[in-house]
Amino acid sequence: MAGNNKGFRIFANIIMIFLTLCCLLPFILLLMASITDEATLTLYGYSFFPRVVNFRAYEYLFQSVNKIARAYGITVFVTAVGTTINVFMTMFMAYLLSKRDLPGRNALSFFIFFTMLFSGGMIPSYIVWSQYMHVGDSIWGLILPNLALGAYNVILMRTYFTTNIPQDLLEAAEMDSCSELGMLFRISIPLSKPMLSTVALFSALAYWNDWINGLYYLTRRNDLYSIQNVLNSMMNNVQFLKENTLDASSAQITTQIPTSGVRMAIAVISIVPIMVIYPFFQKAFIKGIVIGGVKG
Repeated sequence: MAGNNKGFRIFANIIMIFLTLCCLLPFILLLMASITDEATLTLYGYSFFPRVVNFRAYEYLFQSVNKIARAYGITVFVTAVGTTINVFMTMFMAYLLSKRDLPGRNALSFFIFFTMLFSGGMIPSYIVWSQYMHVGDSIWGLILPNLALGAYNVILMRTYFTTNIPQDLLEAAEMDSCSELGMLFRISIPLSKPMLSTVALFSALAYWNDWINGLYYLTRRNDLYSIQNVLNSMMNNVQFLKENTLDASSAQITTQIPTSGVRMAIAVISIVPIMVIYPFFQKAFIKGIVIGGVKG
């Protein structure tokens, strides 16, 4: 029996090492490509061991270090504020749906689930947010549209509330004249920290990686661009210069721009902060997603 368990552990460890390498190797290759000479990339392709190493791609990007620093600041602000709004709205909506005696609970649950399957489309959404909510060319254009509340997060947290918060505890609190807000903030939330961390991580990732809102709702305020919009703009500029050079002198300059390396460096710059932060949320994230998703 002990031999079987040892054999299974060895087999499981081998599988986990393989899966870990499958996750890590693409990031390592991305990093190596970002510091590989452009001509080497063109001739030999991507490699874990670059033949010629240079940091020209990062030098090119950090010529606009003030713009990148400002974009990072805006992204951090948008991510923090947006994640806070998302978590609170998700928490309140999920708590309401977890109350079995709530009038219209089934209809409201169906309405939320319906939005996961069907959407009015981008054009109606843009008209509502820009012409009626007036979020265009403002910081709210990066926070409110599309990301402030998600049906999947609501259903995930509702499942957690209904299956992991003892109803007897809530009933006892109600008998002690505790209000609904009191039961939410004093009982449900302290017992739901893993799920709150999971929802917060989902929301933060969505805000950090978002560039659609900046593209659609910031038409005149480039100074409000997030890091994703700034990096996307820089990549488009590099590609434009590469493809639309007319005179010989400009052509010589643009051929020195590491187009492929810049793309890889942009990916590294945008993803490194998330890779640094994720380990701190990993334990709560795994616990929350498993507990919130297993039971229905």
